[in-house]
Amino acid sequence: MDPIQTVKSKDSRTLMVEFNSKVGATQYVIRVQNDNGFYREDIVLSSPAEIKSLTPYTEYSLSIVAENSAGRSQPSSPVTGKTVLPPPQLSTSSPSNDSIIVSWAPVDHAVQYSLSIYKLGSNSSTMHNTSNADLTISGLDAGSLYVIQGFAWDAEGRKGEGSLYVNQTTRPPTPSSVSVSVVMNNDVAKLSVSWDISQGLYGPIEYHVMSDQNLTCNTTSSSCTLQPAVSCGEVHAIQVTASNEAGEGYPSSPEVFITFPCPPESLALVESPEGNCSLTWDAVPHADSYTAFIKKSDGSEEHCNTTSNNCTYHCQCGYTSLMFVLAFNQAGGSPQGQVLNYTTLPCCPENVSVASVSTDTLEIMWTASRGADLYETRAVDSSEVIVCNDTAPVCALSDLSCDSEYTVVVTPCNEISGCNHACRAHTKDTAPCMPMNLMLNPKNSSCFGVSWTGNNRAATYTVTAGGDDGTHTCTTSGSSCDITDLPCGSTYEVSVTATSAAGQSLPSYSDSLETEPCCPVNLTVDQVTQAMTNVSWSHAKGAHSFITSLTSPRGHARCHTQDSHCLMGCITCGTNYSVTMEAFSHSGRKSSCTYHGFSSSACCPSGVKLYRMAGNSLRVFWRSTGSSHSSVAEMVGSSNNYTCTASPGENSCDVGNVQCGDVYHVVVAPLTPEGSKVLFCPKRLYSVTCSGSSVGTVIYRGKRSVD
Repeated sequence: MDPIQTVKSKDSRTLMVEFNSKVGATQYVIRVQNDNGFYREDIVLSSPAEIKSLTPYTEYSLSIVAENSAGRSQPSSPVTGKTVLPPPQLSTSSPSNDSIIVSWAPVDHAVQYSLSIYKLGSNSSTMHNTSNADLTISGLDAGSLYVIQGFAWDAEGRKGEGSLYVNQTTRPPTPSSVSVSVVMNNDVAKLSVSWDISQGLYGPIEYHVMSDQNLTCNTTSSSCTLQPAVSCGEVHAIQVTASNEAGEGYPSSPEVFITFPCPPESLALVESPEGNCSLTWDAVPHADSYTAFIKKSDGSEEHCNTTSNNCTYHCQCGYTSLMFVLAFNQAGGSPQGQVLNYTTLPCCPENVSVASVSTDTLEIMWTASRGADLYETRAVDSSEVIVCNDTAPVCALSDLSCDSEYTVVVTPCNEISGCNHACRAHTKDTAPCMPMNLMLNPKNSSCFGVSWTGNNRAATYTVTAGGDDGTHTCTTSGSSCDITDLPCGSTYEVSVTATSAAGQSLPSYSDSLETEPCCPVNLTVDQVTQAMTNVSWSHAKGAHSFITSLTSPRGHARCHTQDSHCLMGCITCGTNYSVTMEAFSHSGRKSSCTYHGFSSSACCPSGVKLYRMAGNSLRVFWRSTGSSHSSVAEMVGSSNNYTCTASPGENSCDVGNVQCGDVYHVVVAPLTPEGSKVLFCPKRLYSVTCSGSSVGTVIYRGKRSVD
């Protein structure tokens, strides 16, 4: 087989071989090997043929063998071939709008690199050589697309495989002719920014607009509106930056823009005695001029233009004006700001009246004054100031000091201009102070002394005692007086009131007065037993309890009760008693009552005995009492009763014709001066037997008390 005729490097990994065809051969085997032990056989069908997948910049030995169905020919003599350097791997970027940086990893065995660059749309390219692994290409057009390819050169001067074409766009040019204006939409102010766009730029260009106050907008056109909205009096430095796929270009020079001024604040009106008003306001930053508008309540309107912060116009008291001020600069006028609703000083109220409506309250009334929407009523005495603010032409000043002279001034005010402090004062005294420390001192059963503390300048004091029988009074200019002619058994509420030309004080704290209770008109003493009486009496007004006493030299008896009667024991018979009573009220007041004396009944005889006498007679005997009363003896049997009487000093009497065979109750009782019998003397029981038809034995059966 003839040797391979030519070996050329197609690229860094491929060799092109040419050989003479052999008649009868169906295919060829190319043997490829190098000094590093590489060996490979590639089957090819014709010439020329490509030997692929080789190592860059490597020398190979190549021989060829013809082959058919009968077998292989002898291999040809070898020839050598060497692959070229591999292509550099280009990386590009645009650091500015007129340059491109190309860099790559160094290629082994390369001694030089060549870069070819041309602008899209042009008919020429430029070549740049370097021995470094990077290259900055300057002087390019902004915003243009460039196509770049690179080669490596080996020491034998062979050009290596060319890199892939790389497209790189330069950064866009700087926007020019930037202008800013204010646009309004639904009363919202924003900044509109516009600029000139260069023609013939490659690819999409995006513009980023930003102010130093962090307002931004992005667009692909030549204008946009910054977001968010702006306000008055802002200073913005605005720059526009274009960007494309290569990155951002240089920003435009800052465009300084001042927004419309803020509305003037702190509007104030100063009135002068001459009837002129000076409207002032705070100066506004970035304002070139001002226009003040004054709309008066009479319908007229004024305005003044000024570069200062005040203007003057003629005004009258008691009228209202609406005022506002606009500030202007090159960006436009300010929004309408503060509206000053100003009412000039109101006139003093007329027909002022001051009346006392209670002990500590003055009611002040007046005619409403023009321009006033609030009235300050001030009452001043030597120790305090009381103030009442109201919108109505009436005011009540309460909690005033009693017995004081107050100076009262009604000052009309409005919220804008303040108060008119030149109004005339009025004086008014308050009612006297309430008397204190009320004290009651009983002087006798129908008179009480009343005293109090009253620290009033000039007052008359009236003491009132009200009870169920009516009202009792006394009057004085001092600090005490007497309430007289008070009936017994009465309760009164007592208070003191002070009166002066200014009015009447509150009544003092009341105190209760209680007169001595009345004595019962009727008192009755009834003797129940020889040693016990029942005392009863009629109703006594004001009396709550009673102590009733029966007193004699031989002793006394007493009872204490809330009832109208009581039982008293330890009564001595035949004794004269004096009768007295002490009646007490609820509070302990006492009346001493004296009544007619009471004499207890004569003493019942003791030692009563019954003796049989001659015939059918019996003698009743008792122990003498020395009484001056007559005595009566009674014998009560089942079928017969017998009576005999003894004169004073006697101690027996006889009963004749006594029926024997019966049991008799025998009682001896003294007779009262009126001749009635004392009813509570004890009975004795005797049996009288018969002896034949005559009285027999008398047998004592015991004592029996009163049935």
